[in-house]
Amino acid sequence: MTDCWNTDTGEAVYRSRDAIKNLRIKVRIERVTSTSALSQHLQQQFLSRQDRGAIELETLSSQGQTGDNEEELVVGWQEKFFSQYEMELFQNEAACQTPLDRQYHTEVKALNRGKGRRNRRIFTYSDHDRYTSCLPLHQLHATDIFTTKSNPTFLAERMASVRHRRQERRTMDSSVPKSKIINWEPTEEFVRSRHVVNNVMQTMHIMGDLGPSGRLGQKENECLLVTIKTDGCGTVIVKPDFNKGKEPYRIVTEGERREVWRLTVENVSGSMKPEDKVREQNMYKDLYIRHKEYLNSLVGQDFEMPPLGILRYMMNGEIVSAQGFEYDNLYIHFFMELPNNWSSRPFQSMSGVTQTYMLNSRCSLFPQWPVLYFKVLSLDSWQRYRTEGYGYLLFPAMPGKHTMTCHTWRPLQMGTVSALRRFFIGGSPELEDHSYVRIPGTFKGERLSRFGFCTETTGSVTFNLNCIQQAR
Repeated sequence: MTDCWNTDTGEAVYRSRDAIKNLRIKVRIERVTSTSALSQHLQQQFLSRQDRGAIELETLSSQGQTGDNEEELVVGWQEKFFSQYEMELFQNEAACQTPLDRQYHTEVKALNRGKGRRNRRIFTYSDHDRYTSCLPLHQLHATDIFTTKSNPTFLAERMASVRHRRQERRTMDSSVPKSKIINWEPTEEFVRSRHVVNNVMQTMHIMGDLGPSGRLGQKENECLLVTIKTDGCGTVIVKPDFNKGKEPYRIVTEGERREVWRLTVENVSGSMKPEDKVREQNMYKDLYIRHKEYLNSLVGQDFEMPPLGILRYMMNGEIVSAQGFEYDNLYIHFFMELPNNWSSRPFQSMSGVTQTYMLNSRCSLFPQWPVLYFKVLSLDSWQRYRTEGYGYLLFPAMPGKHTMTCHTWRPLQMGTVSALRRFFIGGSPELEDHSYVRIPGTFKGERLSRFGFCTETTGSVTFNLNCIQQAR
């Protein structure tokens, strides 16, 4: 008879645009007695044969399955159903320590004055119940669901503890915890143990009191039936999954009696009416149209074109890497030189400096092309500055994406004193005019330098460029 049970008790992930408050789950538990087990076995055996399908076993199936042996309950999202233990606990006002406990005390008193609770064995723990943080998610208190053996992964174990850490911060008197929330000096073990995705999940547990008749309300007989979690963004996790017409799950209690229970989980959320579905589709369609119109208003209908006979050059670039230099902690100082008949927008910056390690440059702006001059420097922990190299980048003449590597050099002063100064206190010869990295655009003579000076080849800087040209 082991084939009559559903052994796939893993969690199922659903995504829905509907509000989580509309979720309705029907949970049914049924104690398996000798009569009910025999009845179910005979029904499956006879109904599987076409020629015996007319045999009715209504007499057998109706006996021994009423009263305290079964219960069915429809549960909404975060809907609170009290257990027998909670009914006895919250009757005493002295046991209430938090505002939520006092609210439960009021609700329990109202139930006792009225018709009482409509559940006996099935109850719930909502997201803010004190027992939710104490409930182990990887095992059941007093029962085991019949399932295939599987070991949780390291990530699953760490993610299971995320929610417990959030719950443990709540004190019984609802005061602010005095422990440090931020660890300014984390150890390597602390970082490794806390390096998980910490999405806040709301959780709800549907429980069952599977104790013997007349002995309900004992904590050791509580069983975790269903766990529902959501992140508030449309993701709903249900464990175990809805039966969807499959066989029920089997629950075996611990102890001497080892009773067997059937568990059935069904999604009974109300379906959307056709007129509501059409109204929602029209609402989303109208929202998308309005958003599209808003984007069109920002972009416009036509491209802005330059005047007749003018070339507009636009370039977005980034400094990818710098390598081959003597010292680390590099940053780059750059500026742009425009040839004759070139101009830029008044607010356009023509120079800039990158951050250390995080190199990033944005350059905006025929057939003499603009030039980007740059200077690579280093800064160590002792605040010693050193010039590592000079270089230049000639703007590409063709539009499109370009990856360009520019080699650099720096002035070199011969002698031991200069080398010692550079090593111990920083500093080195620099160019007074950075445009002398190459022949300056403003130079009109025949000879750039009569005497020259010593230089040293250093490293290289790599650029990624995306160029656009407009003209008519």
